[in-house]
Amino acid sequence: MTFVVGLTGGIGCGKSSASQFFSDLGINVIDTDVIARQLTQPGGQAIDQIRKTFGDTFLAGNGSLDREKMRNLVFSNSDSKEELEKILHPLILNEVVRLVKKARSPYVVVVVPLLLELKDYDDLIDRVLVIDCEEQQQILRTMMRSQLSEQFVRAVMATQITREDRLQRADDIIFNNQDIAYLKMQITRMHNKYMTENNN
Repeated sequence: MTFVVGLTGGIGCGKSSASQFFSDLGINVIDTDVIARQLTQPGGQAIDQIRKTFGDTFLAGNGSLDREKMRNLVFSNSDSKEELEKILHPLILNEVVRLVKKARSPYVVVVVPLLLELKDYDDLIDRVLVIDCEEQQQILRTMMRSQLSEQFVRAVMATQITREDRLQRADDIIFNNQDIAYLKMQITRMHNKYMTENNN
């Protein structure tokens, strides 16, 4: 059975940078955000159901999901958020399971922003790795990266479990509170740990 690390963390904590470092070390990385984007491209597996549920107004001119319009809807309407999750989450999980079976690296990293909010991955994940930083850092990084307002970033954070809960439920923690070289050093150390555990 493949050893699977679930990588998670709050918005702006550096999950993408961390997963890229694992990839650079030769580890198969499966990113659920990437899968979600594939499912909502023109002709993607989720598009028909999104059209039936939400109507054509939530599709862009090229037939893909209008991500900005949908994001604004789901953060202001919890019923719509649930509807979208009902469509996407089973499709994402199926693809993750398929890719884990195909993976050939000594262990696999699955990046799931809402790993600890969902029960979907409990049977798949062997260890939970949390990438963490101070909340103020999260806000500033996300505002700079995505050109979002502080109010919107805080609204996104409010939909995620608290930092305290996340840290409590982690098997492993990387504090991404310094520069990128410091993050890379910690990822390398964690990689060596997983390689050792996987060989025992």
